[in-house]
Amino acid sequence: MTRTNYTLPAAMISGVLAYFAYVSIPALDSTHEVVSDIVSIVQPALIFTMLLLAFCKVRPHELRPHRWQLKLIATQAIAFTLLALPLIIWPDMPCAVIVESAMVCMICPTATAASVVTGKLGGRTSTVVSYTCVVNLASALLIPAIVPLLHPMHQQAAGWTMSAFMDAFIAIIGRVFPLLIMPLLLAFLMRYTMPRLHRWCVSKSEAAFYLWAVSLSLAIAVTTRAIVHSHETMATYAGIAVVSAATCVIQFYVGRIIGRRHDEPIAGAQSLGQKNTAFAIWMAYTFMNPVTALAGGFYAVWHNIINTYQLMKNK
Repeated sequence: MTRTNYTLPAAMISGVLAYFAYVSIPALDSTHEVVSDIVSIVQPALIFTMLLLAFCKVRPHELRPHRWQLKLIATQAIAFTLLALPLIIWPDMPCAVIVESAMVCMICPTATAASVVTGKLGGRTSTVVSYTCVVNLASALLIPAIVPLLHPMHQQAAGWTMSAFMDAFIAIIGRVFPLLIMPLLLAFLMRYTMPRLHRWCVSKSEAAFYLWAVSLSLAIAVTTRAIVHSHETMATYAGIAVVSAATCVIQFYVGRIIGRRHDEPIAGAQSLGQKNTAFAIWMAYTFMNPVTALAGGFYAVWHNIINTYQLMKNK
């Protein structure tokens, strides 16, 4: 195993250990809120820098959408809608939290870091970037259209309303797109107006993977905190863990099958399987039963285990 292939498991383990080491020191109890604020600033900054370096390698004409990507979007949209139907018909069903967790995992858009991993695995970065843009817009349209039917109590008026839809749509766009679109536009601006700086960024693009590793370590620490402070039963934890693992494996598999038919197996698998789990956690807290936020945390573990395995095979 190469040093690169140790990076992801090391980042995940260090995130867990760092959290428990930090909370075990009583003298640092008063700093928890400050540290949380710092992480909320540092993590987006790391992701922005990582994406800027990765996007500098992407040419604008390479971002055209592909027909096979519609199949990936259809997979997410149909699964999300079908899972919602029994909850709309039977809102008090015993396993509602588990079904909602599956919904969160299926509709969650592609991780911004997916293009970085795709490049490491030898896939086409540009197709993952274009899919990430499209699927974020699709998610922003579908989530506010469906979720109010499940939880009308979260809206000002019962059921689906155009006002509720627009509020949710703007909230989702405002959270996702600045971190995704701004580094892409800046990379293109540098390409045409600052070529020397652009070439330097391209020469340092390898650093994007390690910036992602640091960001991943922070994300795992935050996930660990969410799990530790949750007060659900072990049966609920187990159910959410299993359904998040199942949806993760299914999406990597289906994405690879669809991508392979169009000579894009790696891009297809990463586009559908690697998720923006921070978005999943935020979505669950904001629009659904907050317990389902655990699905995003568990999914972060599963998709990074799969990524680690893929990198090991690709050494």
